[in-house]
Amino acid sequence: MRTLFVVLRIVVGVAVAVAIIAQLAHTVDFQRAAGATDVSFYVTNFFSFFTIDSNAASVVVLLVGAGLLLKQGVGNDAARDPLLFTTVRAAVVTYMVTTGIVYNLLLRGISLPQGQTVEWSNEILHVVGPLYLLLDWLFAPGRIPLNYRRLWAIVAFPIVWAAYTLIRGPFALDPVTGAAWYPYPFLNPVTSAEGYFSVTFYVILIALVICALGAGAIALSRRKPVTA
Repeated sequence: MRTLFVVLRIVVGVAVAVAIIAQLAHTVDFQRAAGATDVSFYVTNFFSFFTIDSNAASVVVLLVGAGLLLKQGVGNDAARDPLLFTTVRAAVVTYMVTTGIVYNLLLRGISLPQGQTVEWSNEILHVVGPLYLLLDWLFAPGRIPLNYRRLWAIVAFPIVWAAYTLIRGPFALDPVTGAAWYPYPFLNPVTSAEGYFSVTFYVILIALVICALGAGAIALSRRKPVTA
């Protein structure tokens, strides 16, 4: 069982890392072709996507998780993960599942402002990664029960990210187009139908989704892991 998840975590972690790098390289090339001379603005934008942040965190969690399984012993299914790792893992699972839900319900088919999308990378970041993180949380050995107070740790990053995005947006002016930059159309008060009212609605909606999924991840942690 542990050997299987060591392999799966390494394979998926590497695949997600390659997908991030491929999309970043394509984005930089796209902006240079469009006339950008200083690509630092676009690199900052790239790492301002919740999707990219969540997937980058998932690479770390998967590779660290694979290392923990090896350190604990391949045949030692009774070994348990540290509290800090389990909390971070629960947070990343929550973010990745949220990413998958939001993208596939709200953003699939919509052109995002990071340049032309690399299709295979897009599917790994928005479908494969989220699905595997959820399955890993359900079936991988080592998970320990979490207290519901850990929900604050799970929602902390999305709160900081949302504040950063909305504060930075009006000042993040694209050097080529001159337009304010937001990572997702529903967070842009200029293009949203009801301005900040629409943005507030979506922020609250996604916050509720994250809280619900985070609470669900904690609830699952308190049950005995499903084994094959």
